[in-house]
Amino acid sequence: MAVNHVDPSAVAISVLIVDDDEPHAQAVADSLDALNCCDCTIANSGTKGVELIESQNFDVVITDLKMDDVDGLAILRKAKDELPDAEVIVLTAHSSIPSVVTAMQGGAYTYLTKPLDIQELRSAVDKASSRIRLIRRNVALSRGLDEKFGFEGVIGNSPAMHRVIEQLKNLAPTDTTVLILGESGTGKELVARALHQNSPRKNKPFVPLNISALPESILESELWGHEAGAFTGAATRRIGKFEYANGGTLFLDEVGEMPMDTQIKLLRVLEDRKITRLGSNEEKSINVRLVAATNAALKSMMEEGEFRSDLYYRLSVVTIYLPPLRDRREDIPLLIDHFLKDLCKRNGREVEGISRAARQVLVSFDWPGNIRQLRNVIEGMLALDMDGKLDVDDLPTELATLAGHSPDGFTGAAGTDMLIGRPLNEVEKYYIARALELTGGRREETATMLGMGERTLYRKIKEYDLK
Repeated sequence: MAVNHVDPSAVAISVLIVDDDEPHAQAVADSLDALNCCDCTIANSGTKGVELIESQNFDVVITDLKMDDVDGLAILRKAKDELPDAEVIVLTAHSSIPSVVTAMQGGAYTYLTKPLDIQELRSAVDKASSRIRLIRRNVALSRGLDEKFGFEGVIGNSPAMHRVIEQLKNLAPTDTTVLILGESGTGKELVARALHQNSPRKNKPFVPLNISALPESILESELWGHEAGAFTGAATRRIGKFEYANGGTLFLDEVGEMPMDTQIKLLRVLEDRKITRLGSNEEKSINVRLVAATNAALKSMMEEGEFRSDLYYRLSVVTIYLPPLRDRREDIPLLIDHFLKDLCKRNGREVEGISRAARQVLVSFDWPGNIRQLRNVIEGMLALDMDGKLDVDDLPTELATLAGHSPDGFTGAAGTDMLIGRPLNEVEKYYIARALELTGGRREETATMLGMGERTLYRKIKEYDLK
């Protein structure tokens, strides 16, 4: 599905108005709605304001200074903790100027005195909004500069990945539901995290949940939560993933594994934006961006009645397809260098790099496990390397033989074919090296496997200079 480009600076400014004087709060909202560039939400108490700040994202917070339950200074502190990029405007009476000084020192953008001058209010919100839009434009420009080498960790310079990165840039500022398709190991969770980290929700939770890893009996408890006593073993209340992700992003991996009954309930939650904990009759509003992923053929499952069509269309508002690594081999060198740098840093290792021959093997391999498998191979090579440079001799057996390489220099479509016509000592060296690999270097097991004594094996290892 094509995605129209979204200018982040053109997205409406989200404004929260916190005031326990309901008519006054509504008047403020009406005056800002007339500008047609603000999306206003009203909290008629300080407590409700705190709840909304914890669960939703706002660009501008307008709060009365004096309220019965939670005052404006507490709202200011909460906003600065939860929404560090938001601007806070404090409304106050003339008699509260000392408190205003405290508010300004606490990071308030400005203050306005009551009774409000509507033009002054609009001007203050407009100036705060201009700063927010400037930040959005700068972030968008930074993303553009990084596009050649990836979008927040999504590595790739192939045409296929350029398309993916362009989709991510367009989708990140929005709340659009996204379905990510791709084989296992193609980086679906990484893409979901990139969407979250580059969205207005970045300061709220990113909550991943793998549907296939959960027994059907506890899946709904994980999603919606439960009350104490809701079922046998439910000793205490549990907050579900939807509720925990409130204000942020919920990533449902392997959504194709979801049972049909749960699919029906998920569809209702997405439409009503409300959840009910198991064992409770109380609905709770949630504000969650949903990103789903699967390696299953959902369309085929839908046609066979194994996946609900209405849920499929609700999840696939926009679909991102991640190509397998074998279809974007030009990205493999970038990924190799990225993983090598990251793994060296994590493990406190230093290596010169990776040889041209080893790179050729890695680029030519088909990678059925995709990016995850490539990373694991690089990590294994780094762990076993003895000479400070990753080379063909550090490759795992499956790559060395399938790509026509063996640790001792034999080459061919299947390393053993090249043993035909070789001297007996070279054949012996080859099989001793293979046996050592299979046993992880344990000599007793290797000797038993080869049917020779340990002392003989030790002598052969020295004779053939094997590791």
